[in-house]
Amino acid sequence: MATRRLGIVMHGVTGRMGLNQHLVRSIVAIRAQGGVTLPNGDRVMPDPILVGRNAEKVQALAREHGIARATADLAGALKNPDDTIFFDAATTQARADLVTRALEAGKHVYCEKPVADSLDKALAIARLAKAKGLKNGVVQDKLFLPGLRKLRMLREAGFFGRMFAVRGEFGYWVFEGDWGQPAQRPSWNYKTAEGGGIILDMLCHWRYVLDNLFGAVKSVSCLGATHIPSRVDEAGKTYPADADDAAYATFQLEGGVIAHINSSWAVRVRRDDLVTFHVDGTHGSAVAGLTRCFTQHRVNTPRPVWNPDVPQTIDFFEQWEEVPENFTYENGFKIQWEDFIRHVVADTPWKNDLLEGAKGVQLAELGLKSWAERRWIDVPELKI
Repeated sequence: MATRRLGIVMHGVTGRMGLNQHLVRSIVAIRAQGGVTLPNGDRVMPDPILVGRNAEKVQALAREHGIARATADLAGALKNPDDTIFFDAATTQARADLVTRALEAGKHVYCEKPVADSLDKALAIARLAKAKGLKNGVVQDKLFLPGLRKLRMLREAGFFGRMFAVRGEFGYWVFEGDWGQPAQRPSWNYKTAEGGGIILDMLCHWRYVLDNLFGAVKSVSCLGATHIPSRVDEAGKTYPADADDAAYATFQLEGGVIAHINSSWAVRVRRDDLVTFHVDGTHGSAVAGLTRCFTQHRVNTPRPVWNPDVPQTIDFFEQWEEVPENFTYENGFKIQWEDFIRHVVADTPWKNDLLEGAKGVQLAELGLKSWAERRWIDVPELKI
């Protein structure tokens, strides 16, 4: 049983998502467990080089996590033939150009979503990867959430009968930054010129969630809003927040399922989790959050009576049964990293490529168009 080295250029890991999920909970965790096991029993040990604009910052980060290599020279890192994968988790606006550079340098590519800030750019990098015969992938982390994995299990077991409706609620209150509570998200999220906006951010997620769990998205109707028109940035300066901070979207799915998902950075949470999916079918319903999932079968469905003159006597939350924790669910980002590494090294099957990422950008663009034109828009099939 042999152990192989795999060099990975990791760009954008000083940000919250890149640091916590991709570096610490994925690559560092994989290294700590002795690498990734291949189908033949061999192991692959990731050897990352951290790349960022601030050399001191990335070098300190590397030392903190036991990583030998760090640099501010991206061009030099891309020239090293011993590093075969390029990963990017930096800003959306710069991603397509960075991925293009990596592909031109002969690197396999793995990146965060959105894969680009326009469909044309997203399709261009997908075509380039195909033309060069390079393996490529996009992060689709929510498919690996324990709550959504339980929903998949219920559907595959036939629990829902004929599924007909999905209602999603995502979001939380992001503080404006002007009264003592610092904002939890970076200011660029709220600036259109810098690639901000919740429609571009979240409809990319909802595309792969809907396609994979409930039915391929066939059409969309979306209404966006900017509920908080000004915010305070990292330097304490007030700026106009002109990007959408909420989206109210309805989707028609293959098979007749209707999905509606509210996404908002201007909502106070009173539900089970920061994201919940309520799925209804003829035989049963389920509500899943990030980790937990509750079900109600048709034989256990209560018979409420509408009577506005007396207080409600039914505790509806008590009528639901939790799906048990029969499995150990590892971090979803780490699972997907392991799958991509196996794909690169051992050519194992892989679905979440740049074309899948382009589908998310497509839905976001059509959502913005639907909002601007105030109408339903069909979602055409994407091919490269």
